[in-house]
Formats: sequence, structure tokens, C-alpha cells
Amino acid sequence: MNDEGLREIFTKIRKNCLEKANNIPTISLSQTKRIAKTFNLSQKDVEIAALKENISPSRYLRNFDTINFTEQIILLKSKVAVVGCGGLGGNILELLARLGVGKILAVDGDIFQESNLNRQKLCIENSMGKEKATTALSSVKKINSSICLHSYSNYVDEHNIKSILKGYDIVVDALDSINFRFVLEKACKELNVPLIHGAINGLQGQVCTIFPQDKGFTAIYGRQEKFQESPPHKPVSVLSITPALVASLQVAEVLKVLLKRGNLLRNRLLLINLEYNDFNIVEID
Repeated sequence: MNDEGLREIFTKIRKNCLEKANNIPTISLSQTKRIAKTFNLSQKDVEIAALKENISPSRYLRNFDTINFTEQIILLKSKVAVVGCGGLGGNILELLARLGVGKILAVDGDIFQESNLNRQKLCIENSMGKEKATTALSSVKKINSSICLHSYSNYVDEHNIKSILKGYDIVVDALDSINFRFVLEKACKELNVPLIHGAINGLQGQVCTIFPQDKGFTAIYGRQEKFQESPPHKPVSVLSITPALVASLQVAEVLKVLLKRGNLLRNRLLLINLEYNDFNIVEID
């Protein structure tokens, strides 16, 4: 990397912005792409270099001052895996991309069906029969071309889940199977990464953050065995508004874990009932 050449470009950008009375010097998406091509860098590397010079990529300008330059760099260097690309997962993936999480993995072995259209963010009429994870990758890339996106379009199980999630900083639970949530939690504990849990049913939802040493799903659901022995469940009713809200709360937890700030829903379960506007937090430790 030609650091001297980059610094010279950033100095000119800062000077031009300040002459236009911009409070925060910015670098546009077109400038980012041009610099990346000139210096043979990724767009993400250019954005990080700009942030180190106190220049904001224009796409993140409205993140400030809620997120500062150092914190935006942390997000761009972070790696988050989302398991499930349906109602919750589609919203989660978009929110992570807009925040600027630098590497995102979308995991789902399912395909889109017409019954997904009522609530799943990434499901549109011409995506019937298409793989959810691959479609997610394509959709999110259109939102943020600077970040690294990966997909896994096969079903995961207790045998492959750890190898798929290895190397990620946080895992987000966007599943609809309680039994497999225990499998996911076990993998996260063994990988020593936090798990952000979310679940929805009709106008109700729940959210909590589980660290490797926490009781987690045993405290929420009880013994895993009763879900292993039970017959397959009927699909639950889910409206579009519930996953949108719960996904936002899950991504807020991701943000707080990555930036080490705020109060987490750790050993606490947030219970939401939108029909009656009830929001309650229950201690689960």
C-alpha cells in the first residue's frame, strides 16, 4: 500500500470539504471505488484508511455522532454470522450491512416459497425457488458493496456448524427451530463467541444475548430433550411487523457487544407483545 499517496489524497479531500464548510470531511462512494482501483485495495480498506484520517465515508455520515470514527472502524473490522435468512434473518442482514459490519455470513439451506412473501425482507415474487442464503448475498451486496459477504446454502447440523461459524466474532440466531437453537448454542459456546437470540410468534417476540458461560437456552426453554422428542411443529403465525422489530433489537445487541457499550440483554430475556404494547424484561440467570 502506498501510504504516502493515500495520505496526499485524503489531505486534498479534507481540504476541499472544509472549504465547503462541511463539519465532517467525507469521501464519496465513487471516490472510494476510484481510490481502491488506483491503489489495488478493497473498498473496505479505503474506508478504514479514510476513517483513520478522520474522514467519513459518505454512506456512514449519519452514523455520527452516535458512532465515532474509532467505533466505525471496529464495525468494519468485525465478522458476524447470521444463521437463518427468513423473517428475522433478512432484516438482520440488511441492518448489519447498513451499519457497516465488515464481514457477514448468511447461513440457510432453505429456498423461498410464496408463503414467505408476507414477512421475509429478502423474499420477492421472482425469488420463488431460489436459495435464501444466495439471494441474501445478492440483495445485501446492492446495499453495501464495500463489505465482505459470504453465504452457506446447505443445511447445517451438529457435525458441520462449528466449521462454518469458526472465525466469526458474533453469531445471530434467526432460526425457527428450538431444538436446533440448542445445537447452535453449543457450537457458539465451544467456539467461545456470543450468540444473539431472537424468536417470534404472531405479534410476540423475545430477545436475549448469550455469552459462552451463560445458561442460555436451558434457562429460557428448559431441557433440550423435550424438543428432540416432540413431533415437528406446525408453522407459527408471523406478521411482517414482528420480525422487523425483533431483528432491530438483535442488531442493537450486536452493536453493543462489538463496541463494548451500553446495557446488554445478558441473562435477561426481553419479552414483547405488540398487541398490548407490553415490553417486559425477565431475569433468566
